[in-house]
Amino acid sequence: MFQGLNSRFAHVMQTKPFLTQPRWRNSLMFLAGAAMLFAYAPFQQGWLVPLLLTVWLLALVRSQTAKQATITSFFFGFGWFATGVSWVFVSIDQFGGLPLIFSIFLMLLLCLYLALFPALAGWLWFRSRKYTSGFSLLLLPFIWLITEFLRGWFLTGFPWLSLGYSQTTLTLGNLAPYIGEIGISVVLLMIAISVTMLILRKRFEWLFVPVVIFALAWFSPRWNNLEPTGETIQVALVQGNVEQDLKWDAAQQWPNLQIYLALTEGFYDHDLIIWPESAITYIEPLAQHHLAALDQRLVAEGSTLISGIIDLDRRTDAFYNSMIVLGEQSGSSWFYGHDNRYQKHHLLPIGEFVPFESILRPLAPLFNLPMSSFSRGSSVQPNLDANGVNIAANICYEVAFSRQIRANFQPGTQLLLTISNDSWFGDSHGPHQHLEIARMRARELGRPLLRATNNGITGAFDEHGNTLVRLPQFTAGVASTHVVLVSGTTLFARFGDTIAWLLAALFAMPGLRWNQRWKTKVKMRKRT
Repeated sequence: MFQGLNSRFAHVMQTKPFLTQPRWRNSLMFLAGAAMLFAYAPFQQGWLVPLLLTVWLLALVRSQTAKQATITSFFFGFGWFATGVSWVFVSIDQFGGLPLIFSIFLMLLLCLYLALFPALAGWLWFRSRKYTSGFSLLLLPFIWLITEFLRGWFLTGFPWLSLGYSQTTLTLGNLAPYIGEIGISVVLLMIAISVTMLILRKRFEWLFVPVVIFALAWFSPRWNNLEPTGETIQVALVQGNVEQDLKWDAAQQWPNLQIYLALTEGFYDHDLIIWPESAITYIEPLAQHHLAALDQRLVAEGSTLISGIIDLDRRTDAFYNSMIVLGEQSGSSWFYGHDNRYQKHHLLPIGEFVPFESILRPLAPLFNLPMSSFSRGSSVQPNLDANGVNIAANICYEVAFSRQIRANFQPGTQLLLTISNDSWFGDSHGPHQHLEIARMRARELGRPLLRATNNGITGAFDEHGNTLVRLPQFTAGVASTHVVLVSGTTLFARFGDTIAWLLAALFAMPGLRWNQRWKTKVKMRKRT
């Protein structure tokens, strides 16, 4: 019965006009890509990813030319990003100062650009088929890694909505400590390819691949080498909910600081207090009096506070989006220029630096936002020393760059910390996706994660990405909890993306033509 159903389904998928006629095929690809939105937070229907990828693959293998494969993949990618990163429109529309039509145009331009990378994957796959032995789809995960690497690097990179993030809270997310998010992207493609081959070849042996993958993911937590150190710290994460329109008003600098001071009162008995990105809107050298007073209070209470602030290097006139440590720390107390700080390295285009600024800045307020002329900090910086705890820190958008986060992770790192200001994206799915990405970093590196934001989503998560405490969006408050510190090093922390690349390469090998020639030579030797 199953064989008959499979045969009829394969016949429909290969002969119906929605796969054979370009107009229908491209429309279907756009809709399949658009449905990828629901695989990510806040919808979290990650089971959709292999199915939607299968729809794309079934159309891809019907391509007769490289151009057709490219266009098919482009429409899938355009639908994927048009819905997935549509939250960008909120910041452009509300803070960009542009007419509505131009705001929509800029958002679509970004989505069209991002769709070029799946299109490149489709083109490379089609061009590589002449080197294959009939299982050309097996090369796709390796090709996908190449194009995703380019997406995360070209023009400073935009690695948002990578496939693996859809599994952050699901069973396949258990593989993160071993192969990372990028490795989970590979196994999702392997599952989709297996389902595609099942449909096309009507061979149920292809189900072996997803069964093995899910079995490994199910049992992988039992092989975890992370162990509690016996040390627990009490943390308070402060969410000020300061309106973005008022945040950089010079008259609001002291009122903004008062909001955070008032919320923090009553939590100075905690080991660690976290304020979000640029919670202190004074430029650091202009706030020395306030910071020194706060530092003395924290030292007296035996507590430590980490806050986002804008730093100015008076020697070079360079501004940095920074974190500083106040209160208990090794060496000495805070002073302006103290090196126990973090300076953001991966800056957000337009928001934190403007490429071709002499041309773009005069065009529209979007290209002249407050604090959009930052300098870069070093890509690798020492961990923050906070009340005896070593913390690998990052700011906002940087948490999406797993290589950078791993490069700043050290054997002695005890906590991960990310601070952000997601006020730019309003009540959209953007902040939820941002949190999903951050939780994946905790799973990859096997360390508890603290996340403080201006208006949500603020929370603390254990080394498995499980929620310890969380504040709702658009409210002012403090999230207080105890965090258990752990020891041990994950495979991903040791080897990074290497395992994912090896996995993709091994999966591709049976599909290479030289492999078929090698088998023929072996048979001939046996005969002689």
